[in-house]
Amino acid sequence: MTAMLPTPVLAVIALFCMGIPAVFAAPPSCFPPVEIGRAKIVRVEHDGVLVLDDGRAARLEGLILPAGASDHAPDFYADQAIDRLGELATGHRLILAAESPKEDRYGRLRAQAFLNGDSGGRWLQRVLLEEGLARVSVAPDRNECAGELFAAERRARSARTGIWSDEAYHVRGPTGLINAIGTFQIVEGTIEDVTGASGHVFLEFGHDRRKDFAVVISGDDLKNFRAIGVEPFSYKGQAVRVRGWIDRMRRPEMEIATPANIEVMETPELRGSIATQR
Repeated sequence: MTAMLPTPVLAVIALFCMGIPAVFAAPPSCFPPVEIGRAKIVRVEHDGVLVLDDGRAARLEGLILPAGASDHAPDFYADQAIDRLGELATGHRLILAAESPKEDRYGRLRAQAFLNGDSGGRWLQRVLLEEGLARVSVAPDRNECAGELFAAERRARSARTGIWSDEAYHVRGPTGLINAIGTFQIVEGTIEDVTGASGHVFLEFGHDRRKDFAVVISGDDLKNFRAIGVEPFSYKGQAVRVRGWIDRMRRPEMEIATPANIEVMETPELRGSIATQR
């Protein structure tokens, strides 16, 4: 029987076959399949989109860049993030990896991006997160490398690097979120109750359902939770960290479509899940 080669070894072989020297570092083992082995980046747009020399475009999957005034924050961090991404990517050839669905609605490749070099490889998402120039935002249909991305963000947050030194990007408590409407936020607190209405599930962070912050899971998105064995009603009593856009119906709410964006901070574990301390 022929022994199976480890994933990192297979990645190196695949890159070598694409003409990428195997002496360079291979992408992390969590990467999806390589879509473009030698993507020449000619420029980085102001929104962080990478433009290739053949006219195609790609955006970095799994994170959100700072947006200045739209974040109720100084433009400095947004400018710094784009400058750093330009420094890492422009004029270089990147490995772009993607899995289905590979493109966004604008036809741009949703990519994990890796830059090889004589001193080793650089995973662009991890560099930006570790330097405090981005936050993790996992899409419900693409959750590859989520654990690695959260770890990189956590290191920067603990060190108060980059955006984490600014109050606009601090992890928020579940109160006083009216002034955060329309912004992407990370909110930490205890889920006091879990309720259901009109096919939706509400993770309640307070006792007043008219004004206290809640996370909303739509009926369509419940399948993303239950598909991996997470029962949303078992979040009751859990201390969690949630991330997403703050909206307002009668009160501040955050709609979440994937359990990847709900970090359980302490045990006990959720029924049927593999919740871990983050």
